[in-house]
This record gives sequence, C-alpha cells and structure tokens, in this order.
Amino acid sequence: MKIVVTGDTHMPKKAKQLPDRLLEELTTADVIIHTGDWSSINVYHALAEYGKVYGVYGNVDGEEIKHHFPARQIIQMEGFKIGIVHGHGEKKTTEKRTLEAFDGEDLDVLIFGHSHIPLLRSYKNLLLFNPGSPTDKRRLPYYSYGILTFDEGIRAEHVFFS
Repeated sequence: MKIVVTGDTHMPKKAKQLPDRLLEELTTADVIIHTGDWSSINVYHALAEYGKVYGVYGNVDGEEIKHHFPARQIIQMEGFKIGIVHGHGEKKTTEKRTLEAFDGEDLDVLIFGHSHIPLLRSYKNLLLFNPGSPTDKRRLPYYSYGILTFDEGIRAEHVFFS
C-alpha cells in the first residue's frame, strides 16, 4: 500500500494549483493524507480525484474545512495505527505539541505539518513524519511531500523538488 502525504498547501495564496510533481505521484497512490492548512476546500476536491483522502484542519483553515475534517484523527492502514494532526498551538515546539496531541495512544506513525519542515525520525518506537510543503518551502531549498509504503513494515521517504 502506498500513501502520499502532503500538507501546508495554503492554496490559492501560495499556489494556484498543486505542483505537477505531486500530481504525478498521486496517480499511483492508494491513499492520500493531508496534514492541514489546506486554505481552500478545492484542495480536497483536487486530491479526491486521485483516491481516498484523510486529513485534519490547520490553523489557517476556515469553517468549511473544519466541517469536513477533525483537529486530529487516527486511522488504521495495513495493520498499522497512524495519527494525523496539524501541530499548531502556542508555546512548545511543533513536534512536542504533536506528541502531546496523542499522549497515551499506541501509534505506529505520527504524521503532522505546520512547520513546513520535512522531518523523518523515530521517537520511542514511534515514526514521526512531516512531509513539508509542496507549495510553500519558506526558506528551505526545496518543496516536498512524503510517501509511506506499507508491506511487511513501514517505509517512509520524502520527495524533494524545485
């Protein structure tokens, strides 16, 4: 199973459409996850053309997005438990807020956004994954999104592009 992970699209402010590189990847996705800060429900509709979309709302999302998506959610894929949250809030780092959002939950993967900084690391038997942003790289050299592959285990990787 292949999951394409994206977020922090901030459309149409940061881009008028999803980048071609991401759209190409979506053609082979089984599932799509968005980490919030969609900015427009049109992003959901564009992603949904490629498959089942799971997601959460972020700090810039309005009522229309909040009506369709929760602040956090847990999904099961191929026997693995995945937590999804945007990661915004006050004080602390995005990573600490993300971990606290699922305190006490037995997860295999925790996916988040907000910082626009790609991250892949392990923390106490938990895979932490931030895909970065395909439309707003801020001061980073590349745009990015992520891919999770589930077979006998979990493989996570980032795709970086100009």
